[in-house]
Amino acid sequence: MTQTDPHANFAAPETPDWCRGCGDFGILRALEKALSGLGLRPQEVVVFGGIGCSGKTPYYLAANGIHTLHGRVLPFATGAKLANPALTVIAAGGDGDGLSIGAGHFVNAGRRNLDLTYLFYNNEVYGLTKGQAAPTLPEGAQTRGMAAPNPQRALDPIALALDAGYTWIGRGYAYAVGELSELISRAIRHPGLAFLEILQPCPHYHPDHDKAWFTQRLYTPVDHDPLLTTNDPARREALHAAVQRLAGQRDERIPVGVFLEDRVTPPFTTALRRQQPAWPEKAPATTPVANGEGQPLARIDALLDRFAV
Repeated sequence: MTQTDPHANFAAPETPDWCRGCGDFGILRALEKALSGLGLRPQEVVVFGGIGCSGKTPYYLAANGIHTLHGRVLPFATGAKLANPALTVIAAGGDGDGLSIGAGHFVNAGRRNLDLTYLFYNNEVYGLTKGQAAPTLPEGAQTRGMAAPNPQRALDPIALALDAGYTWIGRGYAYAVGELSELISRAIRHPGLAFLEILQPCPHYHPDHDKAWFTQRLYTPVDHDPLLTTNDPARREALHAAVQRLAGQRDERIPVGVFLEDRVTPPFTTALRRQQPAWPEKAPATTPVANGEGQPLARIDALLDRFAV
């Protein structure tokens, strides 16, 4: 498949209704470019959106898409990947969706190392509901939707993803479409659970962190090797410590790029096949549920008889 193949065009005809200057525009373009560049077809991709501005992503992408419940974007994505492992599954959720009501799912997804990609849009505010503080907003910061500075400390999504067990971790910037597209491609190609934090301005409700603010601070570390290919505990400990240091840089200098690429931790499918030898050959999405006449193939008569009174 080439870039000119019409099947590689992931741009939907709908016009996004995000605010002017929103970082979501850059993320959408980068995602379209990444999916096309990987040679994927729209029917092979499913994108799940959470609640908030980022949750509209599936509407503006020519692929399978589902707008999920608040905080549940990862469980929906997990279910799709287990039901149909042939799909390329992407979860697109914001900072509020992922680290407030969805924090439990954020952490528990890391226990499995399932092959899916989590794009984490981070503008530090609840943009759709007019600028309240998100869990990533720094202590002392004040958005246009707040009557006083934020009294709470911010959560660090990269440090949390590392501790939870995500095996690919990176950070990109919404306005750097080319670089972001490459990061998304690498995250999708990773054979495990990938987490990509995407920093983005919210010009209307968090104008202090605008394009100029990010431009002055973003840099790509040149001496960081993210690859883990051995079970050597010392190497793992040193790499995790380096990722923690990079994650903590969010003030005067903010690193972007790939922070961790763990090729050692086995994927969830290894354990799943031990318990379910028929998977994925008989995954739910590929298992017939009815015959040619529409009659169900599954019979539950014996089960129902147990409850007869």
